[in-house]
Amino acid sequence: MELEVRFSAGKPKFIQIYESIRQEILIGTLQTDTQLPAKRTLAAQLNVSVITVQQAYDQLASEGYIYSIERQGYFVAALLEEWHEKESLTGELPAKQQAFIPAYNFKNGQVDAQSFPYKQWLPIYRETLKCLSPQNAPWQGEASLRRAIAQYLATARGLSCSEQQIFIFSGFQQQFMNCILFFKNGTMGMEEPGFIRAKSILQQLERPYQLIPIDENGCQVPECPLSCLYTTPAHQFLNGQIMPIQRRIELLNWAKQNQGVIIEDDYDSEFRYTGHPIPTLANLDRLQHVIYFGTFSKTLIPSLRISYIVLPVHFVQPFEEFNKHSKSTVSKVDQQTLAEFMRKDLYSKHVAKMRVLYRKKRARLLESIKSYLGPDFQVKGEEAGLHVVLELPNGLTEDAVIAKAEQHGILLDRVSVLYERQKPAHQIMLGYGEPSLDEIEQGIKKLAEIL
Repeated sequence: MELEVRFSAGKPKFIQIYESIRQEILIGTLQTDTQLPAKRTLAAQLNVSVITVQQAYDQLASEGYIYSIERQGYFVAALLEEWHEKESLTGELPAKQQAFIPAYNFKNGQVDAQSFPYKQWLPIYRETLKCLSPQNAPWQGEASLRRAIAQYLATARGLSCSEQQIFIFSGFQQQFMNCILFFKNGTMGMEEPGFIRAKSILQQLERPYQLIPIDENGCQVPECPLSCLYTTPAHQFLNGQIMPIQRRIELLNWAKQNQGVIIEDDYDSEFRYTGHPIPTLANLDRLQHVIYFGTFSKTLIPSLRISYIVLPVHFVQPFEEFNKHSKSTVSKVDQQTLAEFMRKDLYSKHVAKMRVLYRKKRARLLESIKSYLGPDFQVKGEEAGLHVVLELPNGLTEDAVIAKAEQHGILLDRVSVLYERQKPAHQIMLGYGEPSLDEIEQGIKKLAEIL
């Protein structure tokens, strides 16, 4: 028997011999119990070393394609099921569009990356790398970071908790999914309109949820049976309402009377531009019925991928037991760097600096809308956060404005995707985290021109 192998550059020869024989077995050319050429014979035929043939045969044998009989040689093994290998179908996948680089990016969820504190961060990062141990971070998160977060929350948000109540995650979606899986039964309450990523997780997990309407005071008190309610009281996502104290008390009473749990997403509470910060639900509740969600995506940069939750004490041990086989998904070096960054009080100073910058950006955005777009374009949700909602005048729709803006290098966000029931057609969302002050003005001026 002769085996033909056409060698090409780029792969070891024993791999090419292995692949050629394997293919002949799979398509049936080499049938069960067919004896393969002796190693020396095949080596001479292919002008390779005996060791090369031995490596190919060893690989085939280890995967079960051939078997050996002492003093007789190698034979084709029987395959229990017939297999017809098909050509790769990857060529049929649609080509991905190249990333669009806008001239003006008003997408929500962006931050001013130019203002990241590189000079303070990098020396701490390098020093952390020098002393880094090889072990993974504890799944709950580095103790030093959890301790720093507890101290920060006590100072900045008036929320008293211990480091044992804090759990570190790699972003909202991971921690929300973990909480949903932890609370195995019951229906979830979601704000309408509300955060699309939260809804998508519930849909992926096939968990039932009820839409809870939003009014001028934020999330309304649920009237339907719920086990858990997700809400954004510091700055309702989307419309920007800041929940007053009376509504907060009503929600807490609802949770107490119904043995429900409230997930409070405090996603951009640091950026409130008028008055003092509003106390958290978790603080009012003394962490009895409220799970607090926090993140560093808005205050630092989203790519850092560090967020956290604060649990009521009575949930800590069951939550640890639920996750006992988990491992941390957050970089240990990033956690330790952030902990030291916070311990040196650099984080609080950075947040204060960013609050000033974003206040200026917000003012420039509102001035530009007033100057270039005029009174027919109404703004809401401007008291906090990093985005506003723009009401469009009659004759302009969300679809038309977003399409026309993108043609001119301006990226905007849809509002309709955050609704499930009555989707508005005459609103858009403007995020002002990423563009500079000049870009904000020039972008709104350009938008006015094309509209």
